Amino acid sequence: MEGPWALSFLLLACLLLPNSTLSQPSHPEEEQGEATRAPSHRHAARAEQDHEKYHRNLDKQPPRSQCVRCCDPPMHSSAYPMYQPLPHINITILKGEKGDRGERGLQGKFGKAGSAGSRGHTGPKGQKGSIGATGEACKSHYAAFSVGRKKSLHSNDYYQTLLFDTEFVNLYGHFNMFTGKFYCYVPGIYYFALNVHTWNQKETYLHMVKNGVEVVILYAQQSDRSIMQSQSVMLELQEQDEVWVRLFKGERENAVFSDEYDTYVTFSGYLIKHSGEL
Repeated sequence: MEGPWALSFLLLACLLLPNSTLSQPSHPEEEQGEATRAPSHRHAARAEQDHEKYHRNLDKQPPRSQCVRCCDPPMHSSAYPMYQPLPHINITILKGEKGDRGERGLQGKFGKAGSAGSRGHTGPKGQKGSIGATGEACKSHYAAFSVGRKKSLHSNDYYQTLLFDTEFVNLYGHFNMFTGKFYCYVPGIYYFALNVHTWNQKETYLHMVKNGVEVVILYAQQSDRSIMQSQSVMLELQEQDEVWVRLFKGERENAVFSDEYDTYVTFSGYLIKHSGEL
């Protein structure tokens, strides 16, 4: 039984083998090349994708600094420059001798003045100073007089100065009783006052005079009775000025009354303000 089955199987194999070889020619070298090339191409594409993905992740992350020793050789390139120690040069060895002093240059222009600073703190109180030298005494200026007459007086043919025989006040003797005049030794503003008693049935006609010029008049008309009459004035006098009282000329009946028991006629004056204080 084994002989016939084996023979029939062999015949069947011979019939099938040529058809398969004719219909599908075999190229063992090409098939082996394609088989080897396909896996390598897939591996290269996948490696390139992984490389691009890795670099994209690196761009998103901030760079990280690594601590390396400067004496170690660099293992890979770094984004930061490597520290390179520089040699130390002793300048004192290269320093030469001191040169001569140069000439002084021209003075530069002055700059703009700066703004004023803030006020400083108050300093401590100083020590009390020594007593100074004694000064001159305070000079006070005074001038005053007041005089009177106890005798009646009638006018004559000329201007007649009214003389006084009673001295009430005559400070420093500025009023001269012999001439009947006040002499100014202290210049300034003065006040003068004249009081007389008229004679009944006669006129009373007097002038107060400054340096020969009439300043004010005292006048009373004829009357059956006698009366008291007064006049006053302020004058600015300079040194050596003169002030006095005189009767008008005798062409008019002119007289003043007085007696030896009472003083009816008075003439007074005093300094109000010194010229140095004006």
